[in-house]
Amino acid sequence: MKKTVMQDQEIMQDLLISENRMTTTYNQFTNECASQQIHDQFQNLLNEEHEMHSDLLEEMKNRGWYPTPAATPQKMEQVRQKYQQGNPLSF
Repeated sequence: MKKTVMQDQEIMQDLLISENRMTTTYNQFTNECASQQIHDQFQNLLNEEHEMHSDLLEEMKNRGWYPTPAATPQKMEQVRQKYQQGNPLSF
């Protein structure tokens, strides 16, 4: 029987997907807490998840596995105009 071995890039992509799901879940739980004490605990967990997500994303960028192209001045102007008009949902 042949074993499947995940490469580092696949592992990191899987972790990034997991982090995205965790932050979404913790955010929802934080918003819906019935008590301030529980809210604070979920807020702490959410902050920790954001830090881990950021660290993971930075490492993937450093390895060339998550390219983030620079925004052109034209694209930046389009975004600025879109948000100045007060309609962020229009594309």
